[in-house]
Amino acid sequence: MESGSDRTAVRVVNAVCGHGRETVLTGTDLTVAPGELAVITGENGAGKSTLLQLILGEIKPAAGEVRIFGIDPAHFRDWGRVGYVPQRTDVPYERFPASVHEVVKANLYALRPSLPRFGARAVASERVSRALAAVDLAGFERRMIGELSGGQFQRVLLARALVCEPGLLVLDEPTSGLDAHAARSFEELLSDLRHTRPDLAVLLVTHDLERLAGLDATLYRLESGRLAALTPEEGGHHHA
Repeated sequence: MESGSDRTAVRVVNAVCGHGRETVLTGTDLTVAPGELAVITGENGAGKSTLLQLILGEIKPAAGEVRIFGIDPAHFRDWGRVGYVPQRTDVPYERFPASVHEVVKANLYALRPSLPRFGARAVASERVSRALAAVDLAGFERRMIGELSGGQFQRVLLARALVCEPGLLVLDEPTSGLDAHAARSFEELLSDLRHTRPDLAVLLVTHDLERLAGLDATLYRLESGRLAALTPEEGGHHHA
C-alpha cells in the first residue's frame, strides 16, 4: 500500500527495466534512508542512468516497484523535496547571460511556485543566500556564470539543487570534468553538507570512486542489471 508517510527517501524493489527489447535492469533493489549517502558505480552502459531515470520518474519499471518518500514517482508531486544535479554536458555555460543568484533562484520558483506572495522576493533571496553559503559561495550572488571556474560552476549547480531545502539529493557524476583539486574540494563540501544536514539522503552515481574515496558512504556496483554491495575496501573508501 502506498503511503507518503514512509520516511525512506528511496526504495527500489526488484525493478526490471529496459529500452526497447533490451533489458538493462534485471531485478534491482536499493534503499536510501534519511542521513545516508549511497554511492553507485559501474561501467558505462551498466544502467546507472536508467536507474536514476526510474527514481526520478522519467521512465517506469516493467516490473517491481519504485518509491520516493513512499510514493510512486509517477504520482509524486512535491519535487521540491528532491534536489538533482545532472551530469555535466558540453554546453558552454560561460556564454549563459545570467548571474549566480538568477540561476539558483530559478529552481526555487520552478519547484516551489507557492512561495508566500507577501515578502516573496525577500524569502527567495534568503533561500538563495543560504544555499550559496552551504556550498561556500557566499557573496557570489551577483557574479555572472561565465566568470566562474568549473569547480565554482559545479557548486552553483549544487546550490541550485539545495535551494528548495530537499530531503533527497541526487548527484549524477558530480566530479565529471573537474580537475583533481576541484574534485577534492567537492568531496569535502559534500562531507560538510552531510554534517550540517544530517537528515539529508544523498544518492550519488559515479564512474570514479577514487575521487570520492574520503566519503563515508554505502557503496554499490551496478553490474549485469543488479546492484551488489561493496565493502569500503573494495571501493577504495575509508570511513571518515
